[in-house]
Amino acid sequence: MDIKHKFKPRIPAKEVMVFTRQFAVMIKAGVPIVRGLEILSEQAQNKGFHKIILQVTKDVETGSNLTDALARHKDIFDNLYLSMVKAGEAGGVLDTTLTRVAEHLEKTERLKGKIKSALAYPAVIFIVAIAACFFILTFIMPTFAQLFAGFGAELPALTRIVMGLSYFIRHNMILLFVGTIGLIFAFRAYAHTPQGRHKLDAIQLKLPVFGDLLKKTAIARFSRTLSTLTASGVPILTGLEITATTSGNKIIEESVLKAKESISGGKSIFEPLRESKVFPLLVTDLIRVGEESGSMGEMLEKIADFYEDEVDTAITTLTSLIEPITIVFLGGMIGVLIGAMYLPMFQLASVVK
Repeated sequence: MDIKHKFKPRIPAKEVMVFTRQFAVMIKAGVPIVRGLEILSEQAQNKGFHKIILQVTKDVETGSNLTDALARHKDIFDNLYLSMVKAGEAGGVLDTTLTRVAEHLEKTERLKGKIKSALAYPAVIFIVAIAACFFILTFIMPTFAQLFAGFGAELPALTRIVMGLSYFIRHNMILLFVGTIGLIFAFRAYAHTPQGRHKLDAIQLKLPVFGDLLKKTAIARFSRTLSTLTASGVPILTGLEITATTSGNKIIEESVLKAKESISGGKSIFEPLRESKVFPLLVTDLIRVGEESGSMGEMLEKIADFYEDEVDTAITTLTSLIEPITIVFLGGMIGVLIGAMYLPMFQLASVVK
């Protein structure tokens, strides 16, 4: 493996968005491509991205077109980005295309940010709950166990269970740690296999509450990406292939690739999407109308707008539900442990009387 490639700096998505937006403005203002790249390289906040823009500038200066120069950095500029730049160069509308790319990146990152924000709170609560339970079981429970050792009466069942769990954790900590790490690596390895990814993505779409949110997010991303590509002059077959790879879900990816095969065979796009049963009838019917009326790009944009609003609503609902559920979850776990420790106290009090 190339060590240099392995340790390439990670470029924040925001850097790419700002670069694309500013580059579009410069091209529209009549600034030559090379000069625009030079200016943007000087303005880059990230050192790694600064070097990449300088390399792109040198490649363009030596005769490469912009698409080929950017394509040497596919870890930064994906197929969607490159296809749209290529279409913009070919059609002489690079400024318009770059503006569309910037808008697409901004909307995609905004959508990701909303989902991350919605999931961050329950994740933190879950971690806090696990940490609190671990602390009680490993540090506090042993003290109570010593206290209960001289207690003549039989301990309550809940207390015995918790004491047994505490004993097991304290005496098998290394085994549990190694086992947890092993399960994580095994899960990740399975998730990277074609069968594993297919199975896990199918399960994700069927999850209560979260599955609906993930499906709406995937549909919004599919519609927005394909709309942006077709509006930029990218051929529909190329657009579907790119959209499939950027869908983020194997089930949706397979559905989109079937739609591509359908078009290649002279059929419509909406039929395989409807047969997949992943896309709601509303989406497939609107795509059918757009296909028949020749306004596919416009119809896809409307679908994207609608489902992005649906995602916003779903996130708001999810957030309002998560807070009380996580509080009850945390309180319940801590309550059970505290109850297990204090139930024998009540028995002891009754014996003393």
